[in-house]
Amino acid sequence: MNLGVEQAKAWIDQMNELFQQQKQYLTELDQAIGDGDHGWNMARGFQEAVDKISSNRYEDLGTLLKDVAMTLIAKVGGASGPLYGTAFLKMSQVLAGKQEGNEQEWIAALGEALAGLKARGKAQVGEKTMIDVWEPVVMFLQEKGQLLAREAAQLAQQKMEETKTLEAKKGRAAYLGKRSIGHIDPGSASSCLLFIAFAKVVES
Repeated sequence: MNLGVEQAKAWIDQMNELFQQQKQYLTELDQAIGDGDHGWNMARGFQEAVDKISSNRYEDLGTLLKDVAMTLIAKVGGASGPLYGTAFLKMSQVLAGKQEGNEQEWIAALGEALAGLKARGKAQVGEKTMIDVWEPVVMFLQEKGQLLAREAAQLAQQKMEETKTLEAKKGRAAYLGKRSIGHIDPGSASSCLLFIAFAKVVES
C-alpha cells in the first residue's frame, strides 16, 4: 500500500476538520492545566495549512509536508507550532522527492517526526506530553512493519486517556505538580486526533 500526494493532502484536510470540530474540547483541556489556547491555535494553524496546500500543485510528498511544516511554525501560537512544525519537517525530509511512499517509508517518516519532537521538546514518555501518544504509536508501527493505522489510532486514544494518571513534568502544566493529575494532556489529545485522521485516510 502506497500513500501519495493526494492522500497526504487528504490527511491534512482530515486533521483540520477534526481540529475545527474539537477546538473547544482541546481548549478546555488546556484551560485546566495550560495556557488555554491549544484548541484555537491548532484550528487556526491547520486551517492556514489547508489554505496553503489547496492552492498549490505538488509533485512530491517532501515539498507538500515542508509547506505544512513552515505554515504551522509561522501560524500556530505557543509551543505547538514549533513542535508540530518540527514533526512535519522531519517527515518531509524522509519523503523528499517521492510522489508516493510505501508503508516502510511512512513508518520511517513518523519515526523521524518522533525523534524531532523529542529533541525539540526535550520530553520523554511518562512526562504528560504528546510523546506519551507518539512514542507508543510509532513503536507499535515499527514493530509490526505495517501501516496498521486503525490499530495505531486506537492505541493513540488509549495512551491519551492514560495521560490523566500522570503528573506533568514539562511546560506550563509542570507548575501545577500533583494538581495536573486527573487531566488529559492537551498535546496528547491533539496528537490522538492526528493519528485518527491518518487512519481515516489509510482506511479509505
